Parts: sequence; C-alpha cells; structure tokens
Amino acid sequence: MKELARLRKRAGKVRDMDVLTEFVAATRLKSEEECHVRLLEHLGARRQKEVGRLHAEVKQLRSGLRKELDQAASRITKLLRGKSPSTAADVVANATATAVRLAAQLSAPRRLNKTNLHPYRLKVKELQNILLMAEAPSRPRFVEDLGQVKDAIGEWHDREELVRIASKLLDHGGRCLLLAELKRIADSKYDHALSLALKLRKMYLQSSRPKRKNAAITGVPRPPVWEAMARLAG
Repeated sequence: MKELARLRKRAGKVRDMDVLTEFVAATRLKSEEECHVRLLEHLGARRQKEVGRLHAEVKQLRSGLRKELDQAASRITKLLRGKSPSTAADVVANATATAVRLAAQLSAPRRLNKTNLHPYRLKVKELQNILLMAEAPSRPRFVEDLGQVKDAIGEWHDREELVRIASKLLDHGGRCLLLAELKRIADSKYDHALSLALKLRKMYLQSSRPKRKNAAITGVPRPPVWEAMARLAG
C-alpha cells in the first residue's frame, strides 16, 4: 500500500500539470499572447520533470508491485475464508459506523472559507468513497451530490494553484490581463464550490448546537443520508 501510494502521488503530480495546462489553453487573451505562451511552456517543463520522476519510481517498484498485485486477490479470498461467518457483517458495521461519523462531521467547521474548504473536501471524498462500496443498481442522490461538491472544490483548488504559479512567473511591468483573468476565474470557482458545499449541508444535515462551549460541532443526518448508508448493508 505504501508503494502504491508513492506511485499515486507521483502520477498525481503529472495529472496536476495536465489539468493546469488545459485551464491555461482555454484562457487565451490576444493582448497577452507572450504571457500565455510563457505559462504554457513553464507548465510543460514542469510536467516533463514530473514524468521523469514518475518513470524512475515505476522502474524501481514495478517488479515487486506487479507480483504483489497478482497475488492480492487470492490472498484476500484466503483471508476471508479463514474468518468466522461474522466477518462480513463486522466489515459492513465498521463501514456504516465510519459513514455515520463522517456524515455528522460535514457540519464542521461552522464557517467554510478559503482556508478550510479544501480540507473539508477530504471528508466529503472519504464519505463518498465509503458509500460507493454499496452494491446497488443506482446511486442515491446524496452520493451524487457529494461527488459534485468534491469535484467543485477540487477544481477551485487547482485554479488557485495555477494563480499561484502564474503570479510568480508573469512579472512583466504593468497589470497582466491574463493573470487577472485567471484570478477572476478562480474566485468564480470558489464561489461555486462554496455554494454547493453550503447547499449540501442545508439539504442533508439538520443543524445541532453543541451543549458544551468547546464541544465538536456535529450535525444530524436527514433521511436521505440514512437511506444511502442503509445500502451498505443491502
């Protein structure tokens, strides 16, 4: 798992450059052609560097990982067969308990802003991943809405990273219109992501004030949330 995580992280660096390049390619101003080309070239060079690091990591881990992955399915089957009949029920119970905890935590922090919105996305993503384990012919709307919030926050975060890179790179005299446009788009994506996150809370959580002043903020999941969790045991 640690080696897979290393590869995922390296591949993610390449993916980031692909996404940012796509954003820049779609944001083209005739008056800022030089800045546009400069930013694309910079992202291309960074991507090439990350590809080299990914290839080196794959070369180092390939043989051992391939062997482990080939044996993974048989190992899991052997482990499950060796357990008591209650093992599957225990797994479902643990997954459901985790989902309940994460759903209640969607009401925290009390106020979402640019400093905590991306960490909030991680909780949304973890909850959605657990609920996607349910074997069902269709996905509940709650699960779909979790995905929309996760994707919207992720795009805003990527846009912010692009602005950070562009701010350091596009340092010609005067006001860079390309940089200004990238900032405008990032702000718009933030407003959209925040709006979806707040809508998610309002639709699926019933607010509950903590009894103690410093107690953790929690929310009470509404029926659609419980219905999505019930599918884990289906």
